[in-house]
Amino acid sequence: MAFIKTRKKIVSSAIVSSLSVMAGNAIAQDQVTQLDTIRAQAEAEQTLKVDKSANSKFVAPLLDTPKSVSIISKQLIADTQVTTLSDALRTVPGITLGAGEGGNPNGDRPFIRGYNSESSMYVDGVRSATSQNREMFAVEQVEVTKGSASAMGGAGTTGGSINMISKVAKSGDFLEGSVGAGTDNYQRITLDGNKDFGNGIAARVAVLGHKNEKAGQADGTEYARAGIAPSITFGLDTPTRATLSYYYLKSDDTPDSGIPYNNPFAANNTNAKYNGNGKPIDVKQGQYYGWKDRDFQKQENQIGTIKLEHDLTDNLTISNTAVYGNSKNDYLWTNPDDSKGNIYNTTTGALTGNVWQRVNSRVADTDTFTDQLALTGKFNTGTLKHSFNLGAEYSDQKTDRTQYIINSIDATGTTDENGNLYNCAGTTPSGPGCVSVNNPAKYAFNGSISTNGADQYNTQTKTNSIYFLDSIEFNPQWFLDLGVRWDKFDTEQTMTYGARNTAVTGSTSNGVFTPPTKNAGDQVKTESDTDFFTYQAGITFKPVENGSIYASYATSANPVGVDAGDGSEGIGASYSNLDPEESRTFEIGTKWDLLQDRLNLTAAIFRTEKQNARVQLTPTTYSNIGESKVDGIELGLNGKITDKWDISAGYTYLDSEATKNGVSCRGATCTDQTVFNGNQLPNVPKNSATLWSTYQVIPQLTLGAGATAMDKVYGDLANTKYVPGYVRYDAMARYNVNKNVDLQLNVNNLSDERYFTKAYASHYATEAEGRSAVLSLNFKY
Repeated sequence: MAFIKTRKKIVSSAIVSSLSVMAGNAIAQDQVTQLDTIRAQAEAEQTLKVDKSANSKFVAPLLDTPKSVSIISKQLIADTQVTTLSDALRTVPGITLGAGEGGNPNGDRPFIRGYNSESSMYVDGVRSATSQNREMFAVEQVEVTKGSASAMGGAGTTGGSINMISKVAKSGDFLEGSVGAGTDNYQRITLDGNKDFGNGIAARVAVLGHKNEKAGQADGTEYARAGIAPSITFGLDTPTRATLSYYYLKSDDTPDSGIPYNNPFAANNTNAKYNGNGKPIDVKQGQYYGWKDRDFQKQENQIGTIKLEHDLTDNLTISNTAVYGNSKNDYLWTNPDDSKGNIYNTTTGALTGNVWQRVNSRVADTDTFTDQLALTGKFNTGTLKHSFNLGAEYSDQKTDRTQYIINSIDATGTTDENGNLYNCAGTTPSGPGCVSVNNPAKYAFNGSISTNGADQYNTQTKTNSIYFLDSIEFNPQWFLDLGVRWDKFDTEQTMTYGARNTAVTGSTSNGVFTPPTKNAGDQVKTESDTDFFTYQAGITFKPVENGSIYASYATSANPVGVDAGDGSEGIGASYSNLDPEESRTFEIGTKWDLLQDRLNLTAAIFRTEKQNARVQLTPTTYSNIGESKVDGIELGLNGKITDKWDISAGYTYLDSEATKNGVSCRGATCTDQTVFNGNQLPNVPKNSATLWSTYQVIPQLTLGAGATAMDKVYGDLANTKYVPGYVRYDAMARYNVNKNVDLQLNVNNLSDERYFTKAYASHYATEAEGRSAVLSLNFKY
């Protein structure tokens, strides 16, 4: 991880320069007056209750918006000390995380209300859906919109979307940061400084340096990251404003390999008495099946943004946001796979056999340009009051993707350096590539990896969109929410065969050679061009000023290739001509601001239906005939119960059903999936709940505690592989040394519960971190 040393120098230099520019000016002034002012401003911002979205496409306050929206506030991020988006989403019930592999890239893959939202990720309202592991150092808050919402966000958004709000320059001077150390070699430093130069100009910079090992796992997974996010704003508090910002994050990880399932239907396990129960095998916590000398994941993400705003009148603003992004995801990692041998002892049926160390890899480089033009404001038509957002969007995303070839032979590590097939059966592994289930050997990698000879995928996706969102106030009690959007979605993929592809090299079976069907360098082009309308409508009734009752209906569309080549939903010649999948959400809910508007209570019942989903019929044909649905109930409570007692709590019930399926084919062999009609959808827990609460015991001391609970989650449609339900507990204590400095101790997974965060459809599940503790020194000036 040599680059981390370099990044530490960058971080150190950035800290020194930022301190010299901003801290000197901030602290050199009259400290008594200045510190009181800034402290009051910071405390005003710190709350678990958020009344208005930072996304301009929400044209009304959240209380008057007929849609479920969960906000992970700045205070909740600070209290829980979450460092990644995946950690932050743990505080929102109804969200699960999907696992990665080769076809499903290793990165953030959240499921909202049962549906994959990997391609429904946004930064400041602009789609940022490339495969990556996202950090929180430059994020002010996270907004999770629940239910179908393509009228707001475009393609995807079946179960919802996730929008991260960036830290950008603003009025006022402040300097804050944190230095943390903890168990499992945890080290983290962050800095966030803002300087108001006057004359409408302000600058801000956020800086990060981070490393840690996976809690509860010895000599295995490691994480290291460094980042910086500067911004500058011109024209603050004037009719014309411009903000320029840049985000950079580089990571170098040894990824987790997962735990194999106790597979009930292993291909090599024909004796019924050896069939497992479908959950991960019972091995010691933190077992690592990876090949540490070989495994890695390196990512580099950059986002450059120019946002221009001009107030045409007091009630009318035009804005343009241009964003360029580059995302690199480069990894090779190992997961345990029982398909090449028997993890059971064939004599006793005990889990004392061997497991194949299967390689997954991807090398992806994505460039994205997006431009959003919007007119927002208010106007009246007679007695009707309108709050609206009229906009147009254009995006162009290009992804170049390939994978690694191991030892110049294959891409899955099936063979050794001499081309010999690994034999995992029996009680003795044949060598590197097969390891004991209970005591996996740590082999040194002496082979080679290269992209030479691998297939190449080049994908370009262009999107043109126009939309109109309007909140109409008939009177103080009745509101109508309307939205419509048109998208033109064009994607093209060129696949170039590599020399190591089996279709290129041919194959030999029973002494008969089958010639190659393609030559190295041959190309296959696949296109998918479509356009679609999506819309939303909702009615809100406010019996009193601080309460609302609503009913809403919204649709979404999921075209072929929605991930633009950098996700798990690809494009193929057999289904490129299919219509977009369509979904719709019906929701009835209520929202109340209680205790003098300090506490927000929400409740909703809903149904999301996915219609004309893509299903396979034969090895070469697909059709838009699939269906699924999720019925649910959601409750939320956020804010202050008293001046000293804060709470964020939520509960979600999801009743999911795969109502109409097709077949699943590997080559010419197809398996009937219609027998699973009526089964629970993968990655959907029936019950999930979250709780976080803090109490100020004395002015200097605040104590906090929280819990996360989730029912079992199936990894496959057959409902035979799953991860068990769990309850996890966390705790926090913060002591204010003075008005500028505090010490904070966070203990995560207090009971050292062994549970799993991701259930893959086959082979493995991802084990959560064990108990860990972090002590942070936080400062604020």
